Amino acid sequence: MTSQNKTVKMFVEGQWKNSRGCEETTAVMNPSTGKEIARCPIGTVEDVNEAVASASAALEGWAETPIVERARVMFAYRELIEENFDDLARLLTREHGKTHAEAKAEVQRGLEMVEFACGIPAMIAGQTFPQIARGVDGETNRHPVGVCVGITPYNFPNMVPMWMFPIAITCGNTFVLKPSEKVPLSAIRLIELLVDAGVPKGVVNLVHGGKTVVDALLRHQDVAAISFVGSTTIAKYVYEVGCAHGKRVQSAGGAKNHLIIMPDADLDQSVKALAASAFGCAGQRCMAGSVAVAVGSVGDSLIDGLMSHAASMKVGLTDGNDATEMGPVISGEHRDRVAGYLDSAASSGASVVLDGRNVDAGDSFLLGPSVVDQVTIDMPLWKEEVFGPLLSVVRADSLEQAIEVGKACPFGNGASVFTQSGYVAREFKRHFNAGMIGVNVGVPAPMAWLPFTGWNQSFFGDLHIQGTEGVQFYTRQKMTLTRWFASKDESHVDPVWNSDGPGKK
Repeated sequence: MTSQNKTVKMFVEGQWKNSRGCEETTAVMNPSTGKEIARCPIGTVEDVNEAVASASAALEGWAETPIVERARVMFAYRELIEENFDDLARLLTREHGKTHAEAKAEVQRGLEMVEFACGIPAMIAGQTFPQIARGVDGETNRHPVGVCVGITPYNFPNMVPMWMFPIAITCGNTFVLKPSEKVPLSAIRLIELLVDAGVPKGVVNLVHGGKTVVDALLRHQDVAAISFVGSTTIAKYVYEVGCAHGKRVQSAGGAKNHLIIMPDADLDQSVKALAASAFGCAGQRCMAGSVAVAVGSVGDSLIDGLMSHAASMKVGLTDGNDATEMGPVISGEHRDRVAGYLDSAASSGASVVLDGRNVDAGDSFLLGPSVVDQVTIDMPLWKEEVFGPLLSVVRADSLEQAIEVGKACPFGNGASVFTQSGYVAREFKRHFNAGMIGVNVGVPAPMAWLPFTGWNQSFFGDLHIQGTEGVQFYTRQKMTLTRWFASKDESHVDPVWNSDGPGKK
């Protein structure tokens, strides 16, 4: 459902339905035009109850479906995503504001998660321990956990949901997806294609809404597991409330990712990587490099390079313009919030060397790339997640001092070092305070086969999203010990088999 100004629907029990008990809606906007393109229902507790009941009813039959048959649904889904690849990307651009290249990259990352899920039959196998004790055999195997819920953010409308439901349902669970009310159209299209791939009724359900819907999902007695991606404040809340109600929870929060540039770094390559990291997706990603730590003498040259590169970027509208290199942020309110950090930078003692407020935005939610130099760790600009196209530059005298900057950070998603020294790279990998590390890589985000290993206030839970940890999260182990005794009555034994061996009578 992508028609302009139409109210989007829930997907429950294999049917598209209106919200139950509430007609209130919020606007879905096109960030490039500043115009409304759809309405999203705020949802009710009744909507949640119906969706969870649908998932619960489908659970037993789906869990008993052979895993190779569940995987075949993913193989069919993969083909449909490839067939609709460009349309998915253009829909994403329309409701989110990503450039077409960024949108295609996101759809590709989601596709890789589906490909990963296709291989789950090989990953879900248990272990066997013959003769673990005298006459005793041991084995482990994995079972679905039950009804799973995904609560996803606006910044990756395709990829983040596909971090979750392909693994969850291939492992035998059923699923309820609650996408951001800012970007429901992409989630709807993903579900439509999944239905076309052959997923049975009730296995996947879709609800829309805000806090009322989230709270109902967190507290519902029939929900077994919660996956969440969003801000740290909400991630902590989801983790605490979900755990208090007996759910297993993986809850990814915000970030402040540091990019350390050593004096021996290839400056041209480093500047390109920093700009792509800080300004890609208009800075609206939890792996964006939002802090550059210039070590030693590299600082002034780095600033010059960043200003030159960022000022030359093709910044503009994305819907219908494939040449744009950086597009708008998600909303006018968010644009103003990010710009507010530039307002306060000078009064804090920092220096705005490139001001993104100077672009001609028209009716769009456009904010150009910004660079702020001389940022220190006592400033809000360093302490808080900005989530926009703004790069802060911190000066450090040494690698050790740069590592100390990282230790002071409450977040811990990603960090990268730019250097030609193997020793520096090794020290950085071992000691920097983040769960995802890059060496001469601007965005150290893992591929589908590796877990998204945020640390500290960037993640709450024990098992991370993606990769083998994702499979572990969506399954639970059962251990069996077996002992068989010789029968007192051997008359039932096949006469081909006797004490003389097979084939002897």
